[in-house]
This record gives sequence, C-alpha cells and structure tokens, in this order.
Amino acid sequence: MRRDPARHVRWFVPVLVSAGLAAGGCGSSKPGYCSAQTNLKNDVEGLTKVSSLSGLQSQLQKVQASASSLVSSAKSDFPTQADAVKSSVSALVTTLKEAPSNPSAARQKAPAEIHAVVTSVNEFANATKSKCS
Repeated sequence: MRRDPARHVRWFVPVLVSAGLAAGGCGSSKPGYCSAQTNLKNDVEGLTKVSSLSGLQSQLQKVQASASSLVSSAKSDFPTQADAVKSSVSALVTTLKEAPSNPSAARQKAPAEIHAVVTSVNEFANATKSKCS
C-alpha cells in the first residue's frame, strides 16, 4: 500500500489555520490588496478541506495564485509583508511538490512552512488593517 503524504499534512493544517488567519473583509472603495488578502485567507483555509495529495496540490495552486495577486497589488505599499507572503508560500509549494518523492522530508518541513504562511498572512492583515477594515 502506498502512503498518502497528504494524510500527514491534513491533520495539522486545520490546527494552524484555525490558530488565527485574520479576516480581512474589504469593500469596493478599498485598495485591491484588501480583496486579494481575503482571497488568500480563504484559499489557505481551503487547505483544511483536502482529502488527497491531488486535492492538496490543487488547493495549493489556488493559494499560490492568490498569494501572487496579493504580492502584485501590495508590493509597493507593503513590500516587507508582501515579500514574506511570497517567500512563505514559495517554500510550502516547493516542499509539497517534493512530497511524493520524499514524504518523510515533507512531513518534517510542512508544519513549519504552513505556520509561516499563516503568520505572513496575519502580519500582512495587521499591517493593512487601517486600510482594509
């Protein structure tokens, strides 16, 4: 029987995500990065609903696209936070792409990387709170 690397990732994703992605609801008169932040938050939370490696990879593509949109729209106003989001998502994507060939390494790296994504999104939300709330 083949091991499912996603199984090992699934149990800690809900814990990390529920530990605190800040909601960032945004209206139409707010900067574009407000809605991009909400989309990224929702896509990261969507990681909790995956049940297979292919589902995890698909959801991760959504996270990656949302993060790219956020970084593009916020880089000039919040370069440090945008870079942190980009870097943390990139590290997680790399680890999960390697999961099928090296599940042990993915199990070791992924929890910290997921936490880094959640942290970077929260820090972005905190930095943009006055503009997006």
